[in-house]
Amino acid sequence: MTRSQAGRAGSPADIHYRVEMVNLHAHLYQVTLTIAQPAAQQHVQLPAWIPGSYLVREFAKNLQNLRARQSGRALELQQLTKARWQVDCTAHAPLELQYEVYAFDNSVRTAWLDATRGFFNGTSLFLMVEGQQDKTHTIDLVASADVPQWKVATGLPPVRTDKRGFGCYSASNYDMLADCPVELGDFWEGHFQACGIPHRFVVAGAPPSFDGTQLLKDTQTICEEGIRFWHGKNYKNNSASRTTGGGKGPIPFQNYLFILNATHDGYGGLEHRNSTVLLCTRKDLPRQPRTTLAPTTHKQPEGYTTLMGLICHEYFHTWNIKRLRPAEFSRYDYTQENYTELLWFFEGFTSYYDDLLLRRAKLIDNAVYLKLLSKTINQVQQTPGRLVQTVAQASFDAWVKYYRQDENTPNATVSYYTKGSLVALCLDLTLRAEGKTTLDEVMRGLWKRCAGGPMAQDDLLAVLSELGGRSYAKDLDRWVHSTKDLPLTELLEAHGLMVNREPDQIAQQLGLRVKESGGLFVQQVLRGGVAEKAGFAAGDEWIAVEAESGPWRMQTLDDLNIYTGKAKKVTALVARDKRLMTLLLTMPKPSQAVRLSVRDAAAANKWLEGSA
Repeated sequence: MTRSQAGRAGSPADIHYRVEMVNLHAHLYQVTLTIAQPAAQQHVQLPAWIPGSYLVREFAKNLQNLRARQSGRALELQQLTKARWQVDCTAHAPLELQYEVYAFDNSVRTAWLDATRGFFNGTSLFLMVEGQQDKTHTIDLVASADVPQWKVATGLPPVRTDKRGFGCYSASNYDMLADCPVELGDFWEGHFQACGIPHRFVVAGAPPSFDGTQLLKDTQTICEEGIRFWHGKNYKNNSASRTTGGGKGPIPFQNYLFILNATHDGYGGLEHRNSTVLLCTRKDLPRQPRTTLAPTTHKQPEGYTTLMGLICHEYFHTWNIKRLRPAEFSRYDYTQENYTELLWFFEGFTSYYDDLLLRRAKLIDNAVYLKLLSKTINQVQQTPGRLVQTVAQASFDAWVKYYRQDENTPNATVSYYTKGSLVALCLDLTLRAEGKTTLDEVMRGLWKRCAGGPMAQDDLLAVLSELGGRSYAKDLDRWVHSTKDLPLTELLEAHGLMVNREPDQIAQQLGLRVKESGGLFVQQVLRGGVAEKAGFAAGDEWIAVEAESGPWRMQTLDDLNIYTGKAKKVTALVARDKRLMTLLLTMPKPSQAVRLSVRDAAAANKWLEGSA
């Protein structure tokens, strides 16, 4: 057994959960909740959402067989709402509740259990004890005899655990319990130190070709770049740097855990206080060189760059939203939507820095970085919704728009990730052009001003004014609170880049988003495009096209240029709700997309490498 100084070994917990994997094949966890000092008529409630993912997900739909006992006697339960119950108990003896949770969502947001892996977030499993959220919470993770090789990985501090990690963990309050996910299984794991801070990386579902050494090496580089961004270039985890540290204060965690689930098809991440949960495809993991069918060169998959960007993004969130966070998130209300207009800052600015820090850490070069930035610029400029909704409104509406996307999404809204990252770009390049400060210094100034805690837009404006020497209120009004396009071209060219134009993809020229699998299916029709004018609708199957050369079967959008030649008008045959329709399509004029390149390497590198 191991023992940590964290927690209160041997003393009774105020709130205690026992988690058992009662049926791997039925995907059921059993949770036993013991409340040492319940209130009379105690209320309990399961969260409706998880911080970092702004959608009410109704976790209570997976809770079943809720029962209550006190002093050996079964008690009545009254369900008050979809996720809230009242227990007919007294306040004079410990109260025990037992229930099951169905866990079969292989995402980063909820819970999973089968014979290959277990995983859960506290918001999916742990009922909140109303009135006692700030008391000490402990959990017992019980090993299953069906999977004796399984281990545990979590950011919770251990109290009493065995060598595989099963046993008791402690949390100072419900918020901490909810913010420390748990991974269970026979996972791969590795360890490294970043600026003296212990880091652990666990991977579930890795294939035999997986190169764990490469992943650890690159992640260590990312973490050190992130720590030194916030705490100074010479930061090390010792007493001297904790007191000097560039004046940026101590690092906000004592250890850190990466949990990565590799699947056939998946992508995502969710940040936590001292850990993150990641989802990627197996083909995007770094690979060991082949020893049998050895290629002439060993090259990592293109998707590995995306994975590194995801790792960097979620790690940056450890500071920028888990500590430095919207004032509206000072205390989470897990029962309903928590609104803020600042996701453009917390998600958008994090999205700006994720790839930029990869470039500064020399994990990607200028060409790769500018390709990624070009993609972001094109995504925003090719979204008609950018002229309909401000990025501040997009932040507020995340609960009903960003996380509930449909065929009209690109016409009605803009992403606070992508446009928010371009707002950060414009602000950084403006500050650098004016020569008094940089966005890097502004971020560190915000961390100091807000003591690594809640902030408002006024805090950002105050730090900008203090470091930049003028008010930036009008800039933010124009970039964040209006639908005007951003001054990207002039700012990028002023920092040594060339904003080139190249032919756009045929889908963008038509104003379509399609799926080319087993046929050609329309998913979205962009506002004002030639496809909308012709009468295309989401859900259409585009079967054939007819021009002067006759009718031709369509399989992909590229077939359009092959079969229509120089025709200015063509007839499209589509199936809508099994009804065949003909649409007269005017062929689009060529449109152009942005492609960035370096014109003045010295000027560009001053920005890209992070010098003042």
